[in-house]
Formats: sequence, C-alpha cells, structure tokens
Amino acid sequence: MTAPVVGVLALQGDVREHLTALTAAGAVARPVRRPDELAAVDGLVLPGGESTTISKLAVLFGVLEPLRARVRDGLPVYGTCAGMILLADKILDPRSGQETIGGIDMIVRRNAFGRQNESFEAAVDIQGVDGDPVEGVFIRAPWVESVGAAAEVLAEHEGHIVAVRQGNALATSFHPELTGDHRVHRLFTDMVRARGAVDAL
Repeated sequence: MTAPVVGVLALQGDVREHLTALTAAGAVARPVRRPDELAAVDGLVLPGGESTTISKLAVLFGVLEPLRARVRDGLPVYGTCAGMILLADKILDPRSGQETIGGIDMIVRRNAFGRQNESFEAAVDIQGVDGDPVEGVFIRAPWVESVGAAAEVLAEHEGHIVAVRQGNALATSFHPELTGDHRVHRLFTDMVRARGAVDAL
C-alpha cells in the first residue's frame, strides 16, 4: 500500500519532531504553510506551540479557512497540546483574537496543567494504542473540560480528559512526538490510510 502523505502545519511549534515521528510511523511527512501545500496532503498534524500565535499565523498565511473547510470535509487531523486547542469547538478561556479550526465537539481549558515550569511526564493508557502506556510529555498542557456525544474519550490523567477522537479528528493534551514512541503517530497514520481506502471505493 502506498504510504499516505501527512503534513505538519509548520507555522510555529515543534514541527521537526512530528515530521520525524510520522516518517517512523510509515507516512511521507511534509511541512505545510500554504493552501497549495495543504491541498496536497492526505492528513495533517497540528503541533504543539502557542495556540493563539498559530491561529493568527494561519490567518496571515491564508490557510485557516481552507483548513477549516478540509476538516469539515473529513480530512484526518491530529492535534497535540496547542493543536488540541485548535481542534476544539469551544475554548473555555480564549485569549483575545484567538480562533479555532474546530472539528471535535469538546470544551478545552488552556494551560490547565500549569505553567512551563510545572511541565511533567506521565504514563497514559490510550484506547486504541496497544502495549504499555504511552509516556506523555505535558508542557503548559490543556485538558478537556467536557465532550459532546459525538466525541470519544481515549485517555484520562488524574481524572482529566487528555485524549479524544471524533471521526477523523484526534487530539492529545501531551506530546508523544518528544518521546521516541511512535505508536500514537502510527494510530493517526492508520486513520489517514483508512480514510484513503474509503475515498478509493
């Protein structure tokens, strides 16, 4: 089977680490900054970083509205940390001018686990990821306050939702790309493959 082409939104954040993890997971990984690059991918990762900055740069680069349209049309998309915030239909405490892409019926709280100096690692048992728990790196991480009926909770940490899936959209509060464990990226790459198989029918 042909390897799916998976982009990483390369406006701000830990883009290189995601490109490495996606390649290890069997995808052809490419940075995406502009609408024509977005149009050429089968799936997209929204990396960690600063969610307000990413949303403003997405507007500046003319990619926000095309991205919203593709997500509505079923583009497989995976958001980590800031990317989770961008995929939320609602942010509990948005900053001025902050926009989201949407795609997951959830309410997210920004920086819920604390500031940069309160970052931590924890083992997270994720539904759909076989084997031992994933080592989650939480850096100024959000958590999900609540989800709608269409969203599926995949993982919790200390009673807070930290991984969610809705259709072709996946989101985690933490950064699996920083650990060398590529199982979450493999799960997403399989989602992209499955979408491609459906489109081919």
